[in-house]
Amino acid sequence: MANQGGGPPPAAQIPTSFGHELRSCLRCRLVKTYDQFRESGCENCPFFQMEDDHERVVDCTTPNFTGIISVMDPTRSWAARWLRIGRFAPGCYTLAVSEALPHEMQNICEEERIPYVPPKRG
Repeated sequence: MANQGGGPPPAAQIPTSFGHELRSCLRCRLVKTYDQFRESGCENCPFFQMEDDHERVVDCTTPNFTGIISVMDPTRSWAARWLRIGRFAPGCYTLAVSEALPHEMQNICEEERIPYVPPKRG
């Protein structure tokens, strides 16, 4: 989410392990474990309410992604701006996902007036 208060946004949880249980949010590409998404949702995408509906974790995240980057100050990081994550919370992000959000979740983004850019097919 965009920082509304003028100060730095609060940091997202960092993954508690770096094994096969890692997942990436399909909208913002934040990387956490399945359990972390289930317990506290996505810091950048609270409108998905993953912590309230555990099926949403499966719908809104993927274990299939490429690379990880840790961003401490997204507003000042050229890499964060290049990856279009400069307005998100500090945390760990994937470089790319190849899956698109399900249409139902894309509709939620549209209703909330939240931008969603599907991955490029190529």
